[in-house]
Amino acid sequence: MSDDRLRALFDVLDVEATEERLSAALDAETTDPGRAEVLTQLARVAFWLDRPDEAERLLEEADSLAGETGVGRARVLLERGRIERRASGDAAALSLFEQAYEAALAARQHFIAADAAHSCALAGDMIAWTNRGLELAESFEAARYWRGTLLLNLGDWQWDHGERAQSLATFEAALEARAQESRNPSLTEEARYGVARALRALGRPLEAVPLLEQVVRWVEETGFEQPEAREYRKELAAAYDDIGRPVEAAALRAALGRSSN
Repeated sequence: MSDDRLRALFDVLDVEATEERLSAALDAETTDPGRAEVLTQLARVAFWLDRPDEAERLLEEADSLAGETGVGRARVLLERGRIERRASGDAAALSLFEQAYEAALAARQHFIAADAAHSCALAGDMIAWTNRGLELAESFEAARYWRGTLLLNLGDWQWDHGERAQSLATFEAALEARAQESRNPSLTEEARYGVARALRALGRPLEAVPLLEQVVRWVEETGFEQPEAREYRKELAAAYDDIGRPVEAAALRAALGRSSN
């Protein structure tokens, strides 16, 4: 269940199809606030597709239609923050994310509020904003989707700060949360990789290998071609070395070498 009425139109592995569905949804909208909502999501897709000028134009149009309050305003602030973060960094974006969070809460749009909390965590105080997002995810069914993502971000933050044991526990919780969610399966595999990487760092490669094998198998079965796929294979090759399986490790590295040519 989600109170983001546009979420079903998104497929992060097929951005062009997502754009087509959103364009059709825009044509069907009959109110200015409704059009503003859809325009913000078209701006998001344009930004994904490296069309920043178009994204800016769409957001300007959305801004003019959204009104001063409500979900349309929350969406404008959230997408403006994402663009600002890419262009100018965390400090410039944080205020926009915080305003998006407050606007979404005021509109009782808990899915979007949790999205804003996760964005605040990335741009600001990771611990405080993760906890706020998790409180929403635990209190409102509509926000539950974000539990896995919030924990993924926290696990990465802990890893980057050298907190290996804490990172393992957080990634395990993220994987448990993601196991209950069918949307964005790549995030489930990211959580599985996070668990495996932490296990290996803590001297437990035998436990890491089957998890990494599952991740790499998913990559191969789905044709997932994001940069993370290369990291997953490299980690599996290193884990094979750890447990004395050099033939499999060499085969993986050879395949990685071929794919980079």
